[in-house]
Amino acid sequence: MDRVTPEAAGFDVERLHRIDSWMQSYLDRGRYPGSSVLIARGGKEVYFSAVGNRDVEAATPMTRDSIVRIYSMTKPITSVAIMMLVERGLFHLDAPISDFLPEFSKCHALVPGAESIEETERCATPTVHHLLTHTSGMSYPFNVGVLPKAMDERGLIFRADAGPLADQVKELAELPLAFKPGARWEYSVSIDVLGRIIEVVAGKSLEAYFNEEIFAPLGMTETGFSVPKGGKERFAALYSSLEGNAMALNAKRAGGPILRRVDGQDGSPWLNATMHSGGGGLVGTIDDYMRFCEMLRSGGAGQNGRLLSPKTLEFMMRNHLPGDIASMGPTSFAEQPMEGMGFGLGGSVVLNPGRVRTPGSIGDFSWGGMASTFFWVDPVHDMSVVFFTQLTPSSSYPARAQLKALIHGAMLQ
Repeated sequence: MDRVTPEAAGFDVERLHRIDSWMQSYLDRGRYPGSSVLIARGGKEVYFSAVGNRDVEAATPMTRDSIVRIYSMTKPITSVAIMMLVERGLFHLDAPISDFLPEFSKCHALVPGAESIEETERCATPTVHHLLTHTSGMSYPFNVGVLPKAMDERGLIFRADAGPLADQVKELAELPLAFKPGARWEYSVSIDVLGRIIEVVAGKSLEAYFNEEIFAPLGMTETGFSVPKGGKERFAALYSSLEGNAMALNAKRAGGPILRRVDGQDGSPWLNATMHSGGGGLVGTIDDYMRFCEMLRSGGAGQNGRLLSPKTLEFMMRNHLPGDIASMGPTSFAEQPMEGMGFGLGGSVVLNPGRVRTPGSIGDFSWGGMASTFFWVDPVHDMSVVFFTQLTPSSSYPARAQLKALIHGAMLQ
């Protein structure tokens, strides 16, 4: 990507460098191990900064080529992969998922107010569109409720070391849905199920599909389900702000900041992942993910080929809910605010920045990851932003809203 001066891109340089002080403050207060941010406008790099360490104990700095776990920032990539198959006429979004995965042919949902996993009633099978928009009735183990508890007991979170994707999806199908498809919005493993649908339709593993159809055209050479060969020394350690389970995303923190190491280079399941999780399994570098963001911003093309048409991307980045997320009665954890925020295919869409209570543009398309990574594409200001760190849960600190405010505060045009 070519570079341009901040002034030429419409930024105030001094205000833009407030980001450095802000990132440093997170280090000084023991909140993050290290972090990096990359800003592009009009297809040109405007700003990059990195502070702190990718591994605190080893004192290795957070660099531009550091490899991090992007967790749920995998979801937009999987959603693009699905839409590439839709563009080829291989299926439509209202297709029931049992067309591809027969284990979902006889679906049941928990009855309203159910207190046990046995209290169910027959329901329609979720569609591909339900999966894409988190309205399928599926859930996550870290959510609250009867189904999340049952998923937690079975370990159904699609971890990097969980084994074949097909096996975990079949086990998921043994459980009922939390609600009838379309009734509510609940953050879920539905994008992992989409990953399995991609495998069935494409006739190859999700890893092979991503490598051939997405990463190669975009030049994303250091992104994958496992740390790339030769990348172990650049692989960032993962930290948690929680004393207990690092994946208990709704847990309350006690006392001051905690920076507890929960995964490093040696023995990490990401060194040789057995699970290809379309919902949260990828690792990669900040430049690689910016290539994906720039594909979204520019209308579907990469340096080595086109993934989607501009019209398909416009369709994906629209709100696909009847209103905002909050109007769908969610009770689950979410990576983004819910008021004033809609949901497209693979990410959230700003409907009303005032209701979101964060500076932004109508139409901002974004999502984040469990380790506090974040991206957004702003169609109004022709801008892409990627933020990397490695702290779980992502709800620990309000960094995403603060970063958006900092960047908007530095824009003069």
